[in-house]
Amino acid sequence: MVFVGPCKGPVLFQIIGNMKAVDDPSAYAEDFWMSFEDVDGLTVCGTGTIDGQGQNMWPYNNCGKSGGTCSPSLKFSNVSYGTISNITLSNGKGFHMGFYLCNNIRVENVTILSPWDSPNTDGIHISRSVNVTVDSSDIGVGDDCVSIGPGSVNVSVSNVQCGPGHGISIGSLGKYPDEEDVIGITVQNCTINGTQNGIRVKTWPGSPAGSATGILFENIAMINVSNPVMIDQEYCPSRTCNITKPSRVKLKDIEVKNVTGTYNGDAPTPPVTLLCSTHQPCENINLIDIDLRPTAGDGDARPRGLFQIKGFFNGLQVVPSIASSQ
Repeated sequence: MVFVGPCKGPVLFQIIGNMKAVDDPSAYAEDFWMSFEDVDGLTVCGTGTIDGQGQNMWPYNNCGKSGGTCSPSLKFSNVSYGTISNITLSNGKGFHMGFYLCNNIRVENVTILSPWDSPNTDGIHISRSVNVTVDSSDIGVGDDCVSIGPGSVNVSVSNVQCGPGHGISIGSLGKYPDEEDVIGITVQNCTINGTQNGIRVKTWPGSPAGSATGILFENIAMINVSNPVMIDQEYCPSRTCNITKPSRVKLKDIEVKNVTGTYNGDAPTPPVTLLCSTHQPCENINLIDIDLRPTAGDGDARPRGLFQIKGFFNGLQVVPSIASSQ
């Protein structure tokens, strides 16, 4: 279904009741189910559910591999001044909601649900978009609750309940040449529960040059998260990358402030992991008031200590009010 302009709003699109996608992915000629394109002034709301029926596709999901796509259930392309609220999305074949080349977007009070083992089912993906706000939403999926990709500028994520899933991520960055920079990302007042990762910045090894600057993670509650705080400039989910070729994505001015709660003590890495590039030093990284403790009964299999640090840094600051498992 394609709803295409150019249209000058206000345009109101209401979803009431349950919408179910065809469960056969071969029935789709495009890499999405529903798409809104070239609309200025769009509201999508209602009490309904958008069910992507992705169960048949998950065992064969090749999102991002060999030309495979992430098949968002709800795609917004070149939409300005849009509001998406109160709807529920579930069981995406790939991403549940994606924003591309959009500006001045607000997402609020949405619910996104897929099983923890559903691959590449990011809740909300943002790319090459400006002034996007995600607020007061409940997201539990099989991948990132919110993923913020290249070209994202002035993005705010707040009051999100995330879990299960892979946490809230900036990236991955540096996979393709000529990616646009990421500037001004704020993640505040979120709870991340039972996820693989918490808050994360991820870039590919051997990447082209790029940058991500002006990032704030603040007031984040962790509940039994395996990797609560992570900068990963050796990101390679397929494990086939040559990590001796350093990432050339510059990470600068990142502040992680008031992160509290518990981590999974049986995870193989410490709760704060900073893997920076050996080519482009991480610059001005500030960790302030981090209090993370192992979940009761865990911890015997984890190397003791709070940090794993690797790569080059310029201006790493760790305020000493940090708790460890020792």
